[in-house]
This record gives sequence, C-alpha cells and structure tokens, in this order.
Amino acid sequence: MISSIDPVTTVPPHRNAAETCVVTPHSDCVARLGGPLRTVFMLSSMPVGGAETLLVNMVRRFRPDRIEPLIVCTKEPGPLGEQLSFDFPVTSNWLFNKYDFTIVPRLASYFRRERIDALVTVGAGDKMFWGRLAASMAKLPVICSALHSTGWPDGVGRLNRLLTTWTDRYIAVAKSHGSFLVDWERFPESKVAVIPNGVDTDLFRFHATARVSVRQELGLPETVRLIGIVAALRPEKNHGMFLDVAKKISQRFPTAYFLIVGDGPERNAIERKIDQLALKDRVLLLGTRKDMPRLVASLDVFALTSHNEASPVSILEALSSSVPVVSTRVGSVAETVMDDWNGFTVEPGNTEAFSSRVAKLLQNPDLAVSFGSNGRDHVVSRYSLDTMVKGYEELIASVYWSKLGKALEFKSL
Repeated sequence: MISSIDPVTTVPPHRNAAETCVVTPHSDCVARLGGPLRTVFMLSSMPVGGAETLLVNMVRRFRPDRIEPLIVCTKEPGPLGEQLSFDFPVTSNWLFNKYDFTIVPRLASYFRRERIDALVTVGAGDKMFWGRLAASMAKLPVICSALHSTGWPDGVGRLNRLLTTWTDRYIAVAKSHGSFLVDWERFPESKVAVIPNGVDTDLFRFHATARVSVRQELGLPETVRLIGIVAALRPEKNHGMFLDVAKKISQRFPTAYFLIVGDGPERNAIERKIDQLALKDRVLLLGTRKDMPRLVASLDVFALTSHNEASPVSILEALSSSVPVVSTRVGSVAETVMDDWNGFTVEPGNTEAFSSRVAKLLQNPDLAVSFGSNGRDHVVSRYSLDTMVKGYEELIASVYWSKLGKALEFKSL
C-alpha cells in the first residue's frame, strides 16, 4: 500500500553533542540520538521554477530541531540557489561533464565530512543517479528521491531504476502520482510515499490592491481582464496552446490581456508566435518575477496548458489566491481543480474547449468569484505549506529512526 505521510512528527527530543552515539548497520558515519537530521536536498540547478520554489519555501519552514537542510546543485546554483545561500549551506558545480564519474567519491566524501544523515534528490536525471550512488557509498541512513512530474523532465530511465534497492523512499506529490510511480515506473509500492505539494496560504491570498497596482504598473486600464500562466518556458508547458487560446479570447473580449510569467529555453519561439498571431499588444512576457503572490492575485483566470504535470504548485498558488483555474487534465490536476466547483479541466491540446471555459469565467464574474472562494478553502484545508513540511519531517525521521532502532537491537545482541 502506498503510504500517505501523516503530518504528526516523531523526531526525538534534542540532545547536545556530548551524548552517546551509535553506528548503524547502514552507515559507517555517526548517527545521532537526537537533534536535527542533517539533510541534503540535491538538484541540478535552482532556476525560478515550481519544484525549486517549493523547495525554497520548504527548507525555510523546517523546524530547526528536526531538519537541518543543506543544498547541493550538480550544476550552477541558479537565482534561487544564490538566494538560499544567504541562509543555508549551498554548494554547486559538482558535475564537470555528463560522464564525470569522479562526482561519486567527491560527493561521498562531502557526505561523510558533513555528517549527513539523509539525502533527498529532487527530480530525475543525473542528480537522482549520482546522488543516490554517492549516498550509498557513504552509507547514509536515509536515501530518498522526490519526483515532481509524470514524464519529461522527471522520466526515470533504466540507470536510475538500477538503484531502487538502495533507495528508501520515492516521494510522490499526489495520490494519483503515487499510483503512477507504482504502475508506470514500477517502483515497489512499499517504497512510494505521498506528500502533497503545499503553498504558503498566508502569502498567496486575495489582495484587492494587487488588481489595481499590477494593472497600473503594466500601463493597463483598471477594467481589463487578466488571464495568466506561470510556468517555466519549456516545451512540456505548451505555451503555444496558451497563445492560441489568447488569440481566440482576444477576438471575443476586447478588454482581455494575457500574462506569461517565467523564463526558459522556449522564450524565442514564444516571441515569434506572439508576432505571428499579432498578439504583441495583448500578451505581456514578464520573465522571472519576485512578486509572484501579487501577480497571481491580480488575475481573473489562471491558465495552465501543459502536456504533462504531476501536481503543479502554480495551480495551488492560484487557488489559494481565490483565482479560478482552467487547466489541461494531466497528472493529478483533477485532484486540485474540480470541474464546475473551483475551475475547469480539459483534455490536453483541446484549444476550443479550453477557450470556451476561459470565456465562461469571463462572462460570469459571480461564477468566477464562487470558484475562487471554493479553491481557497480547498487549498487551505489540504495543501498548506505546513502540511507538506511536516510530511517531509515525518518521512525522513521515520526512516532514520526505524534503522536506528534496528541498530540498537543489533548492538544489544
């Protein structure tokens, strides 16, 4: 049975450094009998994206007596990595090239030197492989992999599957995502844990002033309707469909404008399509922004047109901000966006259906307000940042202390 992490924590009371230590059978490094568990979160880089922003928010919320986070980026730290480095240890540029096998002993040495208790790789690909290999060499007590998608870029290849034996848990972000990891990726059900994504519901909430100030900043009249997408400019996010929807909506609603927030490799292609569709006056490419709560709160409709997702954080942020959502029905989106209650979902690629749902919300302001209120209630009750943080604290602690219990039993023989 796939485990769903209860937010109740079981981390033992804090101890000081002079207390007794034991060596676990899984680890040659010293395992502590209390205090925070030193946990490395490992990524390729930290651009401004959903999974990366989620990690930033989570590590800032960990209780210091439970988890002591450290960040490892195999490549450049990225803007969020640089931001985190003011408050937490961040190391980067570990991987010199795609086939740099020297990263394994170097990482293992780092894990031993820093007395790391747990590793959580974030996303698939090289960091998932090299990180778990090095953690196994260093014999860390806890080795976990958090996945955030049901396809590229989190598709799990053959090499990563070879390390399943050495992996304590695979972390899914929603119930249907957990089922996907079992049924499609073929991970053992006993090793899959579900910790739903969460957002700061105090930060993402409705702000009437944001609607006015954002429009003023963008040089738009206060009466315009804003439809926005927040997503890295990558192929799987399918911004081309968003622009096709924008073309249809702009023809029906003269006061509708469209915001694209994010950056990435598809920017040039998106700019070309904006020109081709003659949407330059109606679509604003805002790039990476630091004022996301304000921008999201200014929207009339939030749109997501992705080919594949797991549990998009951007949707949770929109719903928490009382903004109705129209999204493609991919991954576990249907667990957060419920048709005719807090938004609409349509089949991927169905531009006509997507456009009609956006139009329905623009034509019915009362319906949009009702959907937004329902969305806010849904996120507050199920998808808060605190619930997610406690889930990670509980998972890491439960694996660690189950192994420590076995160590103590072994030592007493």
